[in-house]
Amino acid sequence: MGGQACVLYGAAEFSRDVDLAIIASPANLSRLRKALAELKADVIAVPPFQLKYLRKGHAIHFRCFAPETNGLRVDVMTKMRGVDSFAKLWRRRVTLEARNGTSYQLMSLPDLVTAKKTQRDKDWPMIRRLVEGNYFKHRENATRSQLKFWFLELRTAELLLALASEHPKLCHTLATRRRLLKFGALHDKVTLTEALFEEENAEREADRRYWAPLKAELEKLRHARLVR
Repeated sequence: MGGQACVLYGAAEFSRDVDLAIIASPANLSRLRKALAELKADVIAVPPFQLKYLRKGHAIHFRCFAPETNGLRVDVMTKMRGVDSFAKLWRRRVTLEARNGTSYQLMSLPDLVTAKKTQRDKDWPMIRRLVEGNYFKHRENATRSQLKFWFLELRTAELLLALASEHPKLCHTLATRRRLLKFGALHDKVTLTEALFEEENAEREADRRYWAPLKAELEKLRHARLVR
């Protein structure tokens, strides 16, 4: 669901860690503990590896010490801002199979883009690369679903304007879901560029508000661990 997914979608060259979205159930956590034991993985920060923290939206951070994965970081989450439940994510997943037969279950591209709308600077260029890569790959034979995805997620004024000129009716229809599309339909590049900037800032602020109480809880956990 993170950098490794971006690599597999072709929008990144490498990732320093592995981010996983999981079902937060006792049975599944038991399975995960066994897998982490094989990797000799230890929790490296707060919160502790407990179901209640995953269900609140925290990420659990691990460092692997098995020889073949020594130093690898693994982050596990089950709940993300603005992202559907795991059951819905799983139904929309993309399965890739490597030459050796290994299967990789990726968060769908639209879901990954939604998950990447954070306050972190590095995530916004990644969103742009993910969506534009999909656009340039499929624009010649685009489905209606792909067109809707690009209208709702493209972050480049020029591409949105070109899309609006080619599909004005769909642009007008989707303007109720993404207000800045009305600027695209009017072929107003300057206003559209400003609207894209404002949209990004609004998402960053929403992410800051979402994480504020979670960060406060993490600070309490860090303090409690230090005073033991």
